[in-house]
Amino acid sequence: MVVCSGLQCGKPTESELKCPICLKQDIQSVFCNDKCYKENYKAHKALHYKEENDATPYDPYKSFKYPGTLKAQYPLTPKRHVPDSIPKPDWASNGLPVSEQINDRLNAIPVYTKDEIKKIRKACIMGREILDIAAAHIKPGVTTDEIDAIVHEETIKRNAYPSPLNYYNFPKSVCTSVNEIICHGVPDKYVLKEGDIVNIDVSLFHQGFHADLNETYYVGENIAKNAINTVETARECLKHAIKQCKPGTTFQELGDVIEKHAKENKCSVVRTYCGHGVGKYFHCAPTVPHYAKNRAPGVMKPGMIFTIEPMINEGTWKDISWPDDWTSSTADGKLSAQFEHTLMVTENGVEILTARNKKSPGGPLQRIK
Repeated sequence: MVVCSGLQCGKPTESELKCPICLKQDIQSVFCNDKCYKENYKAHKALHYKEENDATPYDPYKSFKYPGTLKAQYPLTPKRHVPDSIPKPDWASNGLPVSEQINDRLNAIPVYTKDEIKKIRKACIMGREILDIAAAHIKPGVTTDEIDAIVHEETIKRNAYPSPLNYYNFPKSVCTSVNEIICHGVPDKYVLKEGDIVNIDVSLFHQGFHADLNETYYVGENIAKNAINTVETARECLKHAIKQCKPGTTFQELGDVIEKHAKENKCSVVRTYCGHGVGKYFHCAPTVPHYAKNRAPGVMKPGMIFTIEPMINEGTWKDISWPDDWTSSTADGKLSAQFEHTLMVTENGVEILTARNKKSPGGPLQRIK
């Protein structure tokens, strides 16, 4: 079966309309009609080489003033295939999470049944397995696109769908955020270097439920003092926040704990992005801000499932978005690190559904004084 190459379409088609540039560069693509081609071209052109028969990475946003040293490295590889046999969320075809959008109007925090929790726990175990496999491949010389390929293949091996793929037309199966990138980094031709830090954010959809987790990892052995402080502060912020979770705790107070620890280590807390409910929906209530004195509503009750994912910056808390409409960078170009777990409130406390195990790669480094 042939499907339209438009990220906002993805419908089966018998059309033979092909992108002329793709034809020259031997890239496989087909579109339903001329209108579909034009509406999807902005995202589609990311697959094209700069010049015919030249696969050298290039920056498509030369006029953009990047705040740091990292730049986009195109062309992107084509959208990866998910077998028809794997159940998919509603955005897999056209990019729109309609059921999630409808649910957002209710603004109610789901409380899950035992059967639903069993399925979410299974998805979270898979998410941990996939993240650990991807993390084991991190080393200088590996591209972020190679990490995306690993995550994609490991996800479909488990009969699961990579939740980010085509979510609001996100082009990849995982987010990879390097150095000054806060979140939503698009895997591309960037080659990891000695001393980099990279966050891998894995989400998957299995048996009707989502899991979500991420960690920031060190690349190589020669890691700078400021990088270690930023990463370890982020790791500790999540740990301190989790300790507060139990029935009766408000979601608002988590931000107070996180920002206090960040400031004690001369770091700042990103305010634009927050944790969220997860399970039946990829994103839903509650909203979990990570900064102090926020006004997030809601009180924790047994059966609630959500993420905490503090984004901690070396410098300013302010962010700036790249022209790809996804990649979020620190406004000053300094480092950012993030850690995320999916958590479930129990009768007496909290369970970390995406917990690390003894064999999980990565882990803390001692700060350099």
